[in-house]
Amino acid sequence: MLHRPLPYVSKTAIFAGQRTFREAAEKSPFNSKGLRRRERDVRACGKTQKQGAASITVAGENGIVSGMAGRYATALFELALETNSVEQVQSDLKAFDALVAANPDLTRLVRSPVFSADDQARALVAILEKAGIKGVAANFLRVVAANRRLFAVAEIIRGFNRLVAAHKGEVTAQVTVAEQLNDARMNEIRDALKQVTGKDVQIDVDVDPSIIGGIKVKVGSRMVDASLRTKLNSIKFAMKEAR
Repeated sequence: MLHRPLPYVSKTAIFAGQRTFREAAEKSPFNSKGLRRRERDVRACGKTQKQGAASITVAGENGIVSGMAGRYATALFELALETNSVEQVQSDLKAFDALVAANPDLTRLVRSPVFSADDQARALVAILEKAGIKGVAANFLRVVAANRRLFAVAEIIRGFNRLVAAHKGEVTAQVTVAEQLNDARMNEIRDALKQVTGKDVQIDVDVDPSIIGGIKVKVGSRMVDASLRTKLNSIKFAMKEAR
């Protein structure tokens, strides 16, 4: 069975704000090479991409980001650096992610590949208008939608944030909680992690009701699992062993 080549995003397509979503995706020079070639080259030579004074690994198994979402995040990050708009793009993506997360129906429509590209495009227009998102971030999200990769937008945003954190010399922590954290709780966790790592910490929050309660924190290769589900499983295991 023949498979259609996966679409890719390019800086050229992101800049194409005046073209239609699908035309921008189809005319992207990265549809058949570009990011795929760049990822292969970086992995083969084991080198890093340099932007300004920063030098960070952008792909490969040991890189900060990898896979499809990593390629999209990398393209956006490089463009944000070139246009000196990293802070604005990160702020816009945060607003977009929060707006989608706050509306379950919108989350399902935007992130589910079941809906058509036209349905997702119309929803995206409404979201961008409501959030006041324009420029690089808006064009990028349009290209992602045209390429039928909007379902992975949360992962792409996390990848972009990890690249920004590395660029700033920050540490990224993956925090999993049972319900959304308020600002006070986020600051408590950020301060605690800063004391442990000695660096400013960028927090990526993943809400997973299945952990029941508590918290899971991953910083690099270190994992702290203080979730209620894990504690209950440990108790069950101990009770079985005691029989």
